[in-house]
Amino acid sequence: MRYQFTSASRLLRKQYFLPSEHGSWIWMLGPFIIGTAAAGGPNILSLSLLLAALSLFLIRQPIMILVKVLTRRRHRRDATPALFWVVVYSVLIGLTTTSLILSGFQQLLLLAIPAAPVFTWYLYLVSKRKERGQRGVELVGAGILALAAPGAYWVSGGNDMFLAWILWSLSWLQSTASIVNIYLRLEQRQLNTPPPISARLQTGRRTIAYHLFNLAIISLLASQTLIPWLIVAAFGLMLADSLEGILRPAIGAKPSMIGLRQLVSSSIFVILTSFAFCFFQ
Repeated sequence: MRYQFTSASRLLRKQYFLPSEHGSWIWMLGPFIIGTAAAGGPNILSLSLLLAALSLFLIRQPIMILVKVLTRRRHRRDATPALFWVVVYSVLIGLTTTSLILSGFQQLLLLAIPAAPVFTWYLYLVSKRKERGQRGVELVGAGILALAAPGAYWVSGGNDMFLAWILWSLSWLQSTASIVNIYLRLEQRQLNTPPPISARLQTGRRTIAYHLFNLAIISLLASQTLIPWLIVAAFGLMLADSLEGILRPAIGAKPSMIGLRQLVSSSIFVILTSFAFCFFQ
């Protein structure tokens, strides 16, 4: 009985079914919320898509653990709970995807195609102990997560194909700028004293470039009345937040606090963008 209790409690340890990067949730949930808002609000099928998207997002964790077990980076006792959660998430993915396809949303399968090579690439890096600090993988991965925006838009009743891909684009643009900004803030932790302002701006030039590019693209879309102007303001706030972070380096800050700050910033962006689509589209 003691062994069974230990085994059951082990299955419920969050390390087996929840990703350690807590801030990454916003890069999947944010696009989903934006897509739903642009379509006018959720329906019953939106909940099915949300469950499918969450399961696809979460299954990465147990699969990653299995790869680590196979490459002897983790003890083989971790294989059973990881496999259990792979099965759980796979069943949820199968059930929700089937219900969506039977409801006429076969196009959702197309959104899964680009995810396969990116996920394979990530697992290869895990097997080689090279998954940490891979900015390129994270930027591309953010684009995959942003596909939740057009998916949520279609399932929630949206029928403008062009707008669906605009939703994906603006979600990905925001996520990439956020990722670059986080990397900059993490690098600032190693500083002992604040450098001269010119040096701070020089170090943050990539972050500034990403945000300015985003602002230019979004302004162009708004000028063509393709999206509400309030979304331009949302991207402007992201730029202002990054500039404040550049001028006030995160010297000695905990990574968790840097992630929390970015989570709050991204959440404000999602709220403003969703509000814009709900009331000004």
